[in-house]
Parts: sequence; structure tokens; C-alpha cells
Amino acid sequence: CLPSAALDDIIVLEDGSRAMVFHLGKELVGAILLQQSDRLTAGTGALLSGPRPAVPVGESLLGRVVDPLGHPLDGVPPPHNCMRRAIFGPSPSILARTFVNAPLYSGTTIVDTMIPIGKGQRQLIIGGSSTGKSSLALDAIISQAESGVLCIYVLIGQKRSKAVTIVETLRNAGALAHTTVVVAEAFELPGLKYLAPFAGCAIAEEWMQQGRDTLIVYDDLSLHAQTYREISLLLRRPPGREAYPGDIFYLHARLLERSTALAASHGGGSMTALPIIEIQQGELAAYIPTNLISITDGQLYLNTALF
Repeated sequence: CLPSAALDDIIVLEDGSRAMVFHLGKELVGAILLQQSDRLTAGTGALLSGPRPAVPVGESLLGRVVDPLGHPLDGVPPPHNCMRRAIFGPSPSILARTFVNAPLYSGTTIVDTMIPIGKGQRQLIIGGSSTGKSSLALDAIISQAESGVLCIYVLIGQKRSKAVTIVETLRNAGALAHTTVVVAEAFELPGLKYLAPFAGCAIAEEWMQQGRDTLIVYDDLSLHAQTYREISLLLRRPPGREAYPGDIFYLHARLLERSTALAASHGGGSMTALPIIEIQQGELAAYIPTNLISITDGQLYLNTALF
């Protein structure tokens, strides 16, 4: 029992692995592993380590592929002298925000002319399987090469083949130089997949608060919701609609509320979010799609029949 544990605190286990406090019960603390361990057994000692999860931030992350804790996945040594930023943070206050009044060109003519995206906006990309959702987001990142917008592409629970394809596509288009790719693959621990979008958001937030314009892609939040449901049910949280926990709306709302356009008095930067979600058989009225439609400012709906 860890009586002084708080949510999101890091726990260090005797075998050296780390976990994060995810659930507080009357007598027990529920934690999710952040490192794989084969030596974890009943009776293993656990100690609170103090700091909450943080990720490296700054210019040295441009062109890099990292996991949600900032460990490099591209075979290059980790960047030195990086500042670290807490993965979980508050969204900017209303007074810190300003009107969305500058366009962010996606590189797709029909989008830029009919459904323009503003810097600081949350624009949902929604559609069935294999309708070009990721391609649309990739085009948006590639189109920022000359605009000075810094990009983050977050892959949540995707196959390694897709992650490799996206990194190679960005590299071949010359777009990796202004992009950071955060990857939590399908076989990773659920704890890392849960942290992935918040880690990418923290990286973008640092640049936004320095007055830079940023673009972040979450690919995709339906898999993130499934991961959250998995660990919530394992820790015996009560299920709600479609067996998702009742706070799944709050989880995605607090993530997307961190995307905004800051007032000049607070740096004047912006974070534009392109969350991606996959629907089954065109069912827009499912729980997670309706949640995200209500959170975001606009939607790009890719129809299977039209595709």
C-alpha cells in the first residue's frame, strides 16, 4: 500500500521498472507499467519516485522518432541538454487565448477552399478504414515545409509497418526536418499507448509557448480510447456506454483543449490539432465519434462510398 500516492505519480519497482499511478482505491493503488519486466511478481517492493512523467522538449527533437517517454527509436543517441516538460498539464486559460484568425494550409485544395483550417483549431478527420485519413494528415505536415510550422505526428497503437511507412514518407518528402514522430506501437504496453498523445501535446506546447506555430496529428484516438478502456476495466473501474469508462469524454477533452491560439501577451504561438478517428460501417453515432465531434471545432468526414 502506498498511502501518499497521487494520480500520475511514478512508482519505481524493486526490479528497476517503472509504473504510473492510475487508480486510487480505499486500500489499494492501481498502477500501469511503463516498462516491460519479466521479474515482476507478487510481493515485489514499490517506492514512490517523486516526479510525474515528463518528456524531453526543444529543437533537438526535430527530425527524431521517439517513444512517449522520449527514448529514441531511430537508432540515434538521445539528444543532450534537453529540457523536460510534464506530460500532463493544464490547458491555457481563456484570458491567455486569442481569436483564430490565420489559416493553416493543409495542401489539399478542396479542404483549403471549402473547409479551411485555422491555426489553433481542432479539426477532426473521421472516416472508415482505408479512406485516406492518415494521408490527408501527412499531406498537411508535408505542406508546412516553407511555412515555419513545427509538426508532431503521434502514432497510437499502430502496426510497425505503418510507423515505418510514415517516417519514410516524411523523410522522402523532406518534411522530417520540421517534424517529431512519437510512436507507441501496437505491441507496446497499454501504459505507453495511453501516454502517447499527451506526450506529443507536451512537445508541441513547449514550442507554442515560445511563440511558434505547431501542428499535431493524433493517429488515432479510437485506438487510444480502446487502450483506456482496457486498462480501466483491468483495474475494475465501472464500465459505461460500450464498456468505456464514464470519463473517456473528459480524457479527450482535456487533451484537445490544450490546442489553441495564444494571445500576444502569452507568446502568440498556436497549436493546431488534427485528431484522427476510425468509424465502423459508417456509424457516426457511436460513442467515441460523437464525443470527439462535440469536442472539436470542425470535421473532415471521409465517406467510404465516395472514396
